[in-house]
Amino acid sequence: MFEAIRNFVVELANGEGPSGGLGDDEIRVAYAALLVHAAAIDGAISDSERSKLKSLLKQRFDLDDNAAADLIARATAADERAVDLYHFTRLLNERLDEAGRLRLIETMWTVAYADGALSDYESNLIWRVADLLGVSQAERVALRQRAEAQQGSPA
Repeated sequence: MFEAIRNFVVELANGEGPSGGLGDDEIRVAYAALLVHAAAIDGAISDSERSKLKSLLKQRFDLDDNAAADLIARATAADERAVDLYHFTRLLNERLDEAGRLRLIETMWTVAYADGALSDYESNLIWRVADLLGVSQAERVALRQRAEAQQGSPA
């Protein structure tokens, strides 16, 4: 208990707690954590999902290999600490416009399809995140269909 309080105070002092500003890095970690969660929710992250995840983050945030690997590591740790999706989606709702939220959902579908199969867990997760981000059912379906169609295409 004492350790949790100490960590909370340290995070506040470093500007990383609830009252800290929403920096670009915090948004990147939230974005990447949702992608990591989508890749891992079916039990394991396949090599193809891991590769696609890294490629998409490099492209989205203009990162080199080391920066992308670091972001994935921090996002994985954030995802493991998270008790729900709301923390991530709240941050992203505050900072992303509609086009950015649609892009995130499409990217989640792309990661989920990277191993050639979409599990019920992946589908359910993405639908829940889309709902929390205010993405309509019609947009969700269209984004899923687009990601599915591109699944066989070279990236």
